[in-house]
Amino acid sequence: MEGAAVAAAVIVAAAVDGLAHWDLALFAALTILSVVGDLVAIRTRVDRVLVSASLVAIVIGAVFLGPGPAAAIGVVTILAGWSVRRYPSSDLLINLVAYLWFALAAGLFFHWIMETGAIERGSAGFYLATFGTFAVAMAVNFLIVGSYSSYIDRSSFATEARRALWPVLPSELAGAILAVGVSFAYVEAGIETVALVGVVILVFQYLVGALLKSQDRADELELRTRQLAGFQIALLSALLRTVNLRDRVTARHSAAVARYSREIAAHAGLSAEEQEMVHTAGLLHDIGKFILPDSILKAGGRKLTGAEWVELKKHPHEGARIVSQVDGYEPIGEIILAHHERIDGQGYPRGLRGSEIPPLARVISVANIYDRMTADDPYRDSVSWREAVVALRDVAGTELDPRFVEAFIDILDGKDLAYRHGADVDFETELALDERIRELVQAMPTAPELARLNS
Repeated sequence: MEGAAVAAAVIVAAAVDGLAHWDLALFAALTILSVVGDLVAIRTRVDRVLVSASLVAIVIGAVFLGPGPAAAIGVVTILAGWSVRRYPSSDLLINLVAYLWFALAAGLFFHWIMETGAIERGSAGFYLATFGTFAVAMAVNFLIVGSYSSYIDRSSFATEARRALWPVLPSELAGAILAVGVSFAYVEAGIETVALVGVVILVFQYLVGALLKSQDRADELELRTRQLAGFQIALLSALLRTVNLRDRVTARHSAAVARYSREIAAHAGLSAEEQEMVHTAGLLHDIGKFILPDSILKAGGRKLTGAEWVELKKHPHEGARIVSQVDGYEPIGEIILAHHERIDGQGYPRGLRGSEIPPLARVISVANIYDRMTADDPYRDSVSWREAVVALRDVAGTELDPRFVEAFIDILDGKDLAYRHGADVDFETELALDERIRELVQAMPTAPELARLNS
């Protein structure tokens, strides 16, 4: 198909040869500028096409020499670049198609608009036509290359436009202005100015390339950050599952606290984002117990020694430290750190009081205490949900936030007994419901993205 497109372009160029103005000096100057610009071009990851000054040179050729000579400049440019880089023949063909057709389209457009508008050389309309010719050349070039890229990458044309066209539009606008400037210089001063302006264009090309390479590095950093975040979340998930295998009581408790906390937050009128956040914090609130020995973690009804109690009280700090290492999870780390604080300031680890305690940590405290009292735990005796409600109200205002206590009691009035006791909660189900974890795992780069990044 590419061969047919090249042949068709050659036929069109021959058919419109009468529009050509073969000024050999200008043709040679523009060809040299185009070839040199292509050979020192900057390759970026955002596009298959090099950032090159050749587009400006070919557009000037289309304006002053006509469609055929402009296409000839394009062919010489592509063949010279291929002779040095020796890239695949398939890319050579698509580049020939693109350069032939955008040069022809630019030349034909300029001729049409000059004839239709009866525009004189050197007038304001002449320079507006030059600007428009550059826009037509750029559009045809991207249409061909973007379509080819979307076919090769199995992506949509819109995706290619966002990735490859939008980042270079500002520089292409500057290129159009340069084309107008070169046209003005040539009209006013002749061929002598083309070489000087050519140097300016090559310097501009270098600056644009540096800008796009900087964008590449930013894109790479963003991709690496997403990849690292995904791995970190996968590690957290693995840690949670390890805790589940090691101590199913703690895992069940974490699932129950997560579910209760989400419903308390919803009933209290907190935002959907806060509901998701408190659910995540509920799942992770006891992850700091991962560091505890079995003698403490599975102490059962045995009273802990003073030294063991000191170790146990470290788990909010350890949990916060682990979770805060994940990008974006610092607020959840703060919730975990404060979930054993008390309204009266008698909690740990920092002795925070009242509003100093993050609201979502106060939500988790209510859910945490209720589940500890009512769950069917082999390590301690449970109480009925009615007894638990009385106990919650007894400590509202001293240990717990009264607002969230009453919100939870309102919820319990509409739930069955199994839910009140947390017996129907399942760790894996709650983990699967955690939207924040799921979203970050899904944000991990795909195989094609990694392949493109590492190419």
